[in-house]
Amino acid sequence: MHPPMHPQNYDVIIIGAGAAGMMCGARAGQNGCSVLILDKAKSAGEKIRISGGGRCNFTNIHCGPENFLSQNPHFCKSALAGYTPQDFIELVEAYGIAWHEKTLGQLFCDERAGQIIDMLLAECAKAQNEISLQTDIVSMQQQDQGFLVKTTDREYNCKSLVIACGGPSIPKMGASEFGYQVARQFGLKIVQPRPALVPLCFDPNLKEQFVGLSGLSLDVEVSHDKTRFREAMLFTHRGLSGPAILQISSYWQPGETIQIDMAPDRDILGALKTARRNSPKQSPAGFLTQYLPGRLAKTLTNKVPAARLADMSDAALQELTYALKAWQVQPASSEGFKKAEVTLGGVSTHELSSSTMQAKLVPGLYFIGEVVDVTGHLGGHNFQWAWASATACGNALSTS
Repeated sequence: MHPPMHPQNYDVIIIGAGAAGMMCGARAGQNGCSVLILDKAKSAGEKIRISGGGRCNFTNIHCGPENFLSQNPHFCKSALAGYTPQDFIELVEAYGIAWHEKTLGQLFCDERAGQIIDMLLAECAKAQNEISLQTDIVSMQQQDQGFLVKTTDREYNCKSLVIACGGPSIPKMGASEFGYQVARQFGLKIVQPRPALVPLCFDPNLKEQFVGLSGLSLDVEVSHDKTRFREAMLFTHRGLSGPAILQISSYWQPGETIQIDMAPDRDILGALKTARRNSPKQSPAGFLTQYLPGRLAKTLTNKVPAARLADMSDAALQELTYALKAWQVQPASSEGFKKAEVTLGGVSTHELSSSTMQAKLVPGLYFIGEVVDVTGHLGGHNFQWAWASATACGNALSTS
């Protein structure tokens, strides 16, 4: 029989060795805290590894509060102001990681996403963090001087407990609702989580209509109420994807429609009227191939009875224009958490301090990164929120 082991003591225990967890651990450790990071995964930073097509879209130079959704849109301002994209770029450059800018301010590693993980692990090592992987947490409870965390084989005491284990998106990467369970255990409110940055699915009728277009991509402007995105859209065998659709999916809810302009900045009605006058024998599909891939032009004009532009009335031209410029789509569903890049909702920001990420009602308990009800647009904004919220928390831990 082994004698019972005494709990090990740390200033800070962080649950989650992802982007936010490692960033926070490094910052708290640099500020003199003893830090233990726990994660059930086999390796740290698994979501970083697959991000940006394996190149990690680690931030966005235009990142600001307007790039985030939250029940309290002001909550993210303080942390984002305290740690900017430029601050993270300086860290990346200090490690000699080459990067490049793609469209709309998105920054990627030239080589591989693993360089960002290596950098964060090096920062944690420099700050003397301990990282324990493949570790299952059995329970955590408040006690006089902080918290008692029990894993399957050990017990730990800590003054501060940081929850950085993300949301339920991409369950095959080990994502779960664990962070929300902890929040509920300590009496914090949760904003109902739902999939965000996720492909949308057609109903059976639309699926049949667009069945031959899988893999086809084009530049569109997609809108929902007053929100618009101008990016690429991709037809899939289930429905629609691509950056424009992923962006709007965060605003869309089941039962609602989105509007798609497949020829942004083009006066299609004017061009149709001119073509009817100048080349009346042209077919509607032939006309549309100037603006659209042939397969799509054919699909959109399948139901047009006229074989030639000459045979189309003004009303018919108007209808064809609407089909192209103001396509109303009511998706049947999204592809759900299994395909969602991030989770919308999470721990309510009303429960947390915006400058430190500490729970207002539970001193010493912090929530950072994706587990919080702050969700970024596509293009590096969610990583910037991870870095910024982690830094705000890590700085607070140093002085507590």
